[in-house]
Amino acid sequence: MQARIEEKHLRDIVVIRSEVFEDDRGFFTEVFRADQFAELGLTTSFVQDNHSGSVRGVLRGLHFQWDPPMGKLMRVTAGEAFLVAVDIRKGSPTLGRWFGIECTAREGLQIWAPAGFARGFCVLSDWAEIQYKCTGIYNNAGESGILWNDPAVEIEWPVTDPILSEKDRTAQRLEEWLARPEADNFIY
Repeated sequence: MQARIEEKHLRDIVVIRSEVFEDDRGFFTEVFRADQFAELGLTTSFVQDNHSGSVRGVLRGLHFQWDPPMGKLMRVTAGEAFLVAVDIRKGSPTLGRWFGIECTAREGLQIWAPAGFARGFCVLSDWAEIQYKCTGIYNNAGESGILWNDPAVEIEWPVTDPILSEKDRTAQRLEEWLARPEADNFIY
């Protein structure tokens, strides 16, 4: 089995495709192998796994953590979702730009977005589950978010009236984040 880089976006976001072996019994895939990721230049250590389930129309994000800085390897494990990452690194040539891709559980795609990117997703099927491997332990005192529909970012979400948490509905704009001293943790 071999994972491969399918495409790169905004310099540091990587779409990874893992081989999926299917037969009449079902399927099998290797989601993460440190040796293969190292060969692809994606050397990192993951310290936490998260698993989220949501109904159609739920939008979660755009979340990030600066203490400790957290990168995420995201994949859809049930249903279909639109996965997004936004560059929030001061001085980055792609600051404020986003990448999004529709992913399904069966296609073997994963999205790697390192620390310095805000990440989120919206659910396109009746139910979807998203799993992500994280490079930092969750710290609610060192995390925040960017408003899902910030006009400075202009994400083209495939939903117009998403179901949002209060936290996501009242998140800050990118401009507000960049004015905070914590934003200096993400200098390109």
